[in-house]
Amino acid sequence: MRTIATFLLRNRGFIAFMLCMVVFRSAVADWSVVPTGSMQPTIRIGDRILVDKLAYDVRLPLTHISLYRLADPQRGDIVVLDSPAARERLVKRVIGLPGDEVAMRANVLYINGEAASYTAIGYQGIHDDVRDPAHYATERHGALHHAIRLSNRHPSPASNFGPTRVPPGQYLLLGDDRDNSMDSRYLGFFARNEIVGRAHRVIVSLDPQQHYLPRANRFGAALH
Repeated sequence: MRTIATFLLRNRGFIAFMLCMVVFRSAVADWSVVPTGSMQPTIRIGDRILVDKLAYDVRLPLTHISLYRLADPQRGDIVVLDSPAARERLVKRVIGLPGDEVAMRANVLYINGEAASYTAIGYQGIHDDVRDPAHYATERHGALHHAIRLSNRHPSPASNFGPTRVPPGQYLLLGDDRDNSMDSRYLGFFARNEIVGRAHRVIVSLDPQQHYLPRANRFGAALH
């Protein structure tokens, strides 16, 4: 016991720093590595994104217990969630709010009976386009507007779904890579308490297809 007490005393500064870091990452802000392409082109494979954990709730550190609700997720927010259904941490975009009726027809999104509009845009540097050519568009529905990726050869079997109504306290989330995303079309609605924060920007981006060389142009890039 004396040895342990001596160790703790000699390293109390380092131990206090590590505890503060754990609390900070758990309750205030964290970073998350994105290993998949389900949010391309908005988030690239290898991006390290900043997660604001105070965007919606003040939580008890190391838990999902909300001590104080600050705001609710809004349509278009990019959120990070711990999903028991997926058994992993996910990064998706909020599409359907509680009470919304959402449907999709041939990858055209309908919210409360109103279809989104699409404007073709160009993107370069997406490695998945080599094996799976795709086209890109800006999806607009009211205040919602963001880029999506659509496969030319392999449309998702879930490119048609609904209409379905989002239950109270839950959200319908989709990936921006519509034909390559495990989201609400497969996993169902996500409860609000599963959402742990909002992704605001890229901190660092490393390209796994180029020996993890940095993508300097993505450092600090805002996420929309």
